[in-house]
Amino acid sequence: MPHRAAILLLALIPVMSGAQTSSSLAPRVKVETTQGTFVLELDTVRAPLSAENFLRYVRDGYYDGTVFHRVIANFVVQGGGYDASLAERKAHATIPNESGNGLSNRRGTVGLAREENPHSGSSQFYINVIDNAGLDPLPSRWGYAVFGRVVEGMDVVDRIAYLPTETLDNFGMGVPIGRPVIQRAWVIETDKPE
Repeated sequence: MPHRAAILLLALIPVMSGAQTSSSLAPRVKVETTQGTFVLELDTVRAPLSAENFLRYVRDGYYDGTVFHRVIANFVVQGGGYDASLAERKAHATIPNESGNGLSNRRGTVGLAREENPHSGSSQFYINVIDNAGLDPLPSRWGYAVFGRVVEGMDVVDRIAYLPTETLDNFGMGVPIGRPVIQRAWVIETDKPE
């Protein structure tokens, strides 16, 4: 009898895990930039606060007209806080850090940018161009919370990452000379064509 129970339990595991990780249910955001378009899939199960925070900004149209203001080849591209003239946009309140959610900063994942304070993330986000395990949490320190991944258009992200950059006061190095603008970001339906 225990053998039958084990078989039944094993048969249910793919169904149960599929329900939690089914990408057909995960929200997707299309990001149209001056360098091309990419699509992000958000993990609302493992990073509910960060994913919903990002979706709020998308739905508000906040990202439209912002730029990727920090691009470092072989590291990350970061945006979501400044317009094309590098004027800062007013963001909503910060949210708690979800870096302990088990999602790792791997190539193509999107995370919540923050300052030194681990709970200072708000509108700015980054996309990992390479595996960046150094951004993951350790028992001795907070990490940077991953809340989704690029599912289409990683070549566009790579193109942005390798743009020529300059160093500017208040920004430091890695500011793209030709600012890549997010023209529009919107939630797309994943179960039907656009």
